[in-house]
Amino acid sequence: MASITTNTPPPPAAPALRKKSTGRAGDKVFLGLSRGSGIFLLVLMASIAIFLSVRAGMAISKDEGNFLTTFDWNPAGDKPVFGIAVLLFGTVASSIIAMVIAVPIAVGIALFISHYAPRKLAAPLAYVVDLLAAIPSIIYGIWGALILVPYLEGLNSWLDEYLGWTYVFEKTEVGVARSLFTVGILLAIMILPIVTSVSREVFLQVPRMNEEAALALGATRWEVIRLSVLPFGRSGIISASMLGLGRALGETMAVATVLSPSYLISLHILNPGGGTFAQNIAAKFDEANELGRDALIASGLVLFVLTLLVNGAARLIIARRKEYSGANA
Repeated sequence: MASITTNTPPPPAAPALRKKSTGRAGDKVFLGLSRGSGIFLLVLMASIAIFLSVRAGMAISKDEGNFLTTFDWNPAGDKPVFGIAVLLFGTVASSIIAMVIAVPIAVGIALFISHYAPRKLAAPLAYVVDLLAAIPSIIYGIWGALILVPYLEGLNSWLDEYLGWTYVFEKTEVGVARSLFTVGILLAIMILPIVTSVSREVFLQVPRMNEEAALALGATRWEVIRLSVLPFGRSGIISASMLGLGRALGETMAVATVLSPSYLISLHILNPGGGTFAQNIAAKFDEANELGRDALIASGLVLFVLTLLVNGAARLIIARRKEYSGANA
């Protein structure tokens, strides 16, 4: 039996890649500006780190106590002591409270905008959420001091009555709600637009074919979100949360307006008192002497390193999924 042969033309040759044009003056100028901007940023960050390290070293060398464990801040005394234990606890505790409150709400808002709300409602709602990020911190602080603090008295009493057995929600001191719990709620409102915006953009990039395949198999809308959307956007949610955490760690004026500072570590988060790095620096910088300012700069160095670690971790998570395969246009 004779074999049948077909004459198929060979595939067209791939076009030769065009060589990069390096002779244009505009290209050289743009390359130089881009490279210079990157170098300038590195030099600026290094300069800040060196300045903070030098001034912090000068202060710590004169500290009569332990910089990491002392529960006091008195750099102007005969025996200057200043410790960051209380400030570190207050900064981390208030930020954790903010994350616990803000992240679930932000993810819910992002899912509603991206998958539930009608298009005519989704666009204005997303715009309003983004506008929350443009409100100045001092406005949040004034609102928190005048509105949030008085209205939280009832919530604090309810938590003390029904959840006081947990020790954390037991209120053992009399006073208005100028506590780490109040600061955490305020910070949660402030970081809400950041986490929502990033999460929303991640959810909108879920491949449409994945959602349609789940619907074709009989999945409900919630099952589509649980099986397709949330697994796809897990790294984006984590990175958005860590970016919000970086904002919460360094917030200054809003915290200084609401919080009643003290130098005691207490797990009773409803009690008035507490302290954060940024709030302490803002409150004491003007009245501090030279050693006191160096001590505040030393605490600022700890906050600087802490924020860099958080943002660096966020960037590492983002880098793991820089490209979303099959993302919607």
